Amino acid sequence: MASNNRVTPEEALAYHMEPRPGKYEITASTPMATQRDLSLAYSPGVAVPVQAIADNPETAYDYTVKGNMVAVISNGTAILGMGNLGALASKPVMEGKAVLFKRFADVNAIDIELDTEDAEEIIKAVSLMGPTFGGINLEDIKAPECFIIEQRLKEMMDIPVFHDDQHGTAVICAAGLINALEISGKKIQDVRIVLNGAGAAGIACLELLKSMGAKHDNCIMCDTKGVIYQGRTEGMNQWKSAHAANTSLRTLEEAMEGADVFLGVSAKGAVTPEMVSGMAEDPVIFAMANPDPEITPEEAHAVRPDAIVATGRSDYPNQVNNVLGFPYLFRGALDIHARAINDEMKIACAEALAKLAREDVPDEVAMAYGRKLAFGRDYIIPTPFDPRLIHVIPPAVAKAGMDTGVARRPIVDMNAYELALKSRMDPTASIVQGLYARARQAQARMIFAEGDDPRVLRAAVAYQRAGLGKALVVGRDADVKEKLEAAGLGDGYRELEIVNAANSRHLDTYRDFLYKRLQRAGQDRQDIHRLAARDRHVFASLMLAHDHGDGLVTGATRKSAHVLSLINNVFDAKATDGAVGVTALLYKGRIVLISDTLVHEWPEPEDLANIATQAAKVARNLGLEPRVAFVSFSTFGYPVSERATKMHLAAKVLDGRNVDFEYEGEMTVDVALNKEAAAHYPFSRLTGPANILVVPARHSASISVKLMQEMAGATVIGPILTGVSRPIQICSSTSTVNDILNMAVLAACKVG
Repeated sequence: MASNNRVTPEEALAYHMEPRPGKYEITASTPMATQRDLSLAYSPGVAVPVQAIADNPETAYDYTVKGNMVAVISNGTAILGMGNLGALASKPVMEGKAVLFKRFADVNAIDIELDTEDAEEIIKAVSLMGPTFGGINLEDIKAPECFIIEQRLKEMMDIPVFHDDQHGTAVICAAGLINALEISGKKIQDVRIVLNGAGAAGIACLELLKSMGAKHDNCIMCDTKGVIYQGRTEGMNQWKSAHAANTSLRTLEEAMEGADVFLGVSAKGAVTPEMVSGMAEDPVIFAMANPDPEITPEEAHAVRPDAIVATGRSDYPNQVNNVLGFPYLFRGALDIHARAINDEMKIACAEALAKLAREDVPDEVAMAYGRKLAFGRDYIIPTPFDPRLIHVIPPAVAKAGMDTGVARRPIVDMNAYELALKSRMDPTASIVQGLYARARQAQARMIFAEGDDPRVLRAAVAYQRAGLGKALVVGRDADVKEKLEAAGLGDGYRELEIVNAANSRHLDTYRDFLYKRLQRAGQDRQDIHRLAARDRHVFASLMLAHDHGDGLVTGATRKSAHVLSLINNVFDAKATDGAVGVTALLYKGRIVLISDTLVHEWPEPEDLANIATQAAKVARNLGLEPRVAFVSFSTFGYPVSERATKMHLAAKVLDGRNVDFEYEGEMTVDVALNKEAAAHYPFSRLTGPANILVVPARHSASISVKLMQEMAGATVIGPILTGVSRPIQICSSTSTVNDILNMAVLAACKVG
C-alpha cells in the first residue's frame, strides 16, 4: 500500500515560512490589557509569588508554567537519519517536536538548540535550566554521547529527563509486541528476539523488553558487523557489551533462523525474504527503519503469510510512531510533578497502549482512517489520532509514577483527572483529519475553476499529491504552466488535467443545455455562447452538471455573491431554492457553525427554520451532534424588537416540524455558548452549549465571522454551500492555499 502523499521541497519550505516563519508562537494566558493587569503580572504584584516560591520551591508548580513546560533539546548530531548537520539545522525538527507536544497532549514545549558536540557542555547547560522546566526531552543527539548525557542528567536533575530517540521507540515497540505475542499465543519470556541496529533506539528497545520479562540469553543484538557476542572486540562499547550474547551465531542471517521476533532499527533492505522464511511460526517482524523499512510488509507476507508486520510508516498498518508515547508520558509525569520517568512508567505506557488497541475502536477513528479498525494482525497498535489516548495513557503513567515514589504531588481523584484530560482534547483536529480521510476514500474528480490564480493551482497540485483524487483545472495550458513554474511547481503541470472551452469536446452539449435552461430568462444563443465559452465559473459548473467532475471549488478570485450568481445559471442555488451558506469557526478546541453566511440577505422565520435544518445536516456531516441557537441581542423576549421576534418565531416554526436535533431561541450569544450564562435559564431545551448559531441576517453573520477571524485568530472554513444538488464550494477572495484545499476536501466529502 504505497503512499500517494508526496511533499515537494517548495511546499515544505512554504509551510515553514507562511503565514509567518516557524511553527509556533507564545501567547499570554492571563489578561494583559490594563495597568492593573500589568501590575499583577510584573511589579509590584509579581513579588508575592516570588516570595512564596522562595519560601517553598514546590509552589513554583502552582504559580508558574513550570509544571506544564518541557524543553526539547538537541545539538543536531543525529537529525532524522540525515546525520550531523549541526544545531541550527535541527531547529525545524525541534520546533516540530514542540508543536506535537501541544497538539497531542496540551504540553507547552520550547525548542533549545545547543551549539556544541561536547557532552560535558551539554550536561552543564541543560542541568542549569532545571528551574525553568518540568521535564527535559533530548532529541537527535548521536550515540554514544546520548547515553552519557541522559544518564548524567538523570542523576543530577530532579525532573524527568527522557531521550525520545531511545525510549519513545522502545515504548511503542513494546506495546505492539505485547499484542503481537498475544495473537501468536507466545510469551515474552519464551520467545527468541533478534534486533538489528545497535544504536540508541535498538539498545533501549532490548533493555525495556528485558525489564518486561524477555530473557537475556534469548535476545540477539546485531549491528553492521554482525552478531554482538561475548568476546567480540570490534566496534564495541559498554552499552553494546551489556547485551552481548553467549552464542556461536555470527551473522544476522544465522540469528534469524528460528527466531520468533525481529526488531529492526537499522536500514532499508537489511532483511531478505529468505531470512523471514526461516523464522518460527507466526513470526513478528517490526521493520522500523525510516523512511524505508528493512523489509516491506508485501515482501514479508509473500514468503510468510502468517507474519505479523509493523513498520515506522503511516501508509502501512501497525505504525510504530513515537507520537503515541512521548506526549502522554510527559503529560502523566508533569501532572504528578514527577522527579523522573522510570521503567515502570514506560512499561505502564506500553501496557495501556496495548490494552487500548484491544478495545472497540470508536467510529470517528475509523472515519479518520477510512476503514474499520479491529484488533488483529493489521491493528496491534492504536492510531495517533485516537481521541482516547489523552485520557487513557497519562493516568496509567501517573499511577505507575505514584506507585514507584517519583511523584511530588500524587493525584487523589483519578476519575476527575481523566475527565480533566478529556477536556484538553482538541476536537477540531480529529474532525479535519476525518474529512481528509473521507476525501481520500472518495477519490473525487475535483474541478478547480480558477486556473489563472497561483493559489488555486498550488491547492490543485496539493489535492492530487495528497492522494485525495484527480484535480481538473479550468485554465489555459500555457498560463497554467507558467504560473506553476513561477511557484516552483513546474512538474505539477504534467500531473494536472487542464480543461477549457477550446479543448473541450463537450462545449456544444454544454451550450445546448444552458440555452434550454435560460432561453426564457432573457438569454439568446450569442449570450449563451459567451457564458459557456468565456466564463470559467459557468464552464466549470457545466462540467459538474454533466458529471465531468465530482465537485467544484471556485470563488478565490471574485466576490462570492457574484460567483453565486454565475453558478445559478447552471444550478438552483438561490435562497428560494433552499441553498444556505454555513461557516465553521474553529477556535481554542471549539467548533461553532454560523448560518447563513452566503445566500439569505434577510431571512424570515420560515427561512431561518430551513437554515437551521440545513446547518444541522452540515454539523452531522462534520461529526457533530447539532445544537442550534437562534441568536439575537435579546434572550427569551427581552428586550422586544422586530429582529428579535423573528428569531423567536423561527423556533416556533421548528416546533411544528418535529425535527431530530436540539434548538432554542431567541437568545444572546453568551447564553448560547456559555454554560454559566445559560444556567440562568434552566428551562432551555439545549443540553449543552450551542454549536450552530443561526443569525438574523447575512450582514450580522459576515461581521461575526470576520471579527472572530481578525481579532481572535479563529480558523474559518467556509462558507460551506449546502442545499444544492451537486457539491459546490465557494472560497473567499482572501483564501490561502490551505483554505482552498480545505474547501476542495469539503466538496469531495459532500459535506454540504
